[in-house]
Amino acid sequence: MILIKLGGSIITDKSQYRTFNRYAVSRLCGEIKNSGESVLMVHGAGSFGHILAKKYSLQDGLTDFGQVPAVARVQYDVRELNLMVIKEMLNAGIPAMSVPPGSCFMMDNGKLTVGDSEIIRSALHMSIMPVMFGDVVFDRSTGFGICSGDQIVEVLCRIYSPKKVVFVSDVDGLYDTNPKSNPNSNLLTEVTSEILGRISDESSVDDVTGGVRAKAEAMLRMTAAERDCILVNGSVPGRLYSSLKGERVISTTARGGL
Repeated sequence: MILIKLGGSIITDKSQYRTFNRYAVSRLCGEIKNSGESVLMVHGAGSFGHILAKKYSLQDGLTDFGQVPAVARVQYDVRELNLMVIKEMLNAGIPAMSVPPGSCFMMDNGKLTVGDSEIIRSALHMSIMPVMFGDVVFDRSTGFGICSGDQIVEVLCRIYSPKKVVFVSDVDGLYDTNPKSNPNSNLLTEVTSEILGRISDESSVDDVTGGVRAKAEAMLRMTAAERDCILVNGSVPGRLYSSLKGERVISTTARGGL
């Protein structure tokens, strides 16, 4: 089984509130279906989650009850995004179902903990693809917190031990600085713990889940002796398909652990 994370930057315009990239999602779902691979999928919240979460500092937990309406609105928005993604999966012939992370997971001081994975296991047993997503979930210590798609992928790696993890973004891979603002950025075709120090924390959009360096660290944590973690550009037609089939493409591959 291959674990896929569709990033918020590829399924939405992260700079524009609630802007869904239906064309890209439809194409990517077609590539997943045509690959014939068994996959498990998570997607980011993109502009359906990060903009309001940033505005109301939801990543800091409950600091003011004035945040509560924003918590409810973000949960509504990301569920609507999830159903849009699932609609494109169904149109591509992939039997998919929504699994909100709060139905399986809790957080404790920002750390995601598994409550009950039976829902996910039952869906996979029947060849239904459970689709999880970045969300606001309850936190035992802080009231609530941001559960990122990357955190979900990391937990699913521990539960299912996939043969490969593929992150899909809107850039060719990880760079030592932000390629959208620095034309002299260098693509890192491989990331190891030694290379990690060369990666900048710079981020070009509002994101409450840590930026580029956090992504590299998360990717390294998801590697294992027989498992690489790959970041590919989903904006390029066919690149996700090729990655799923094991073909070499322009990308960043994390290996060797953190």
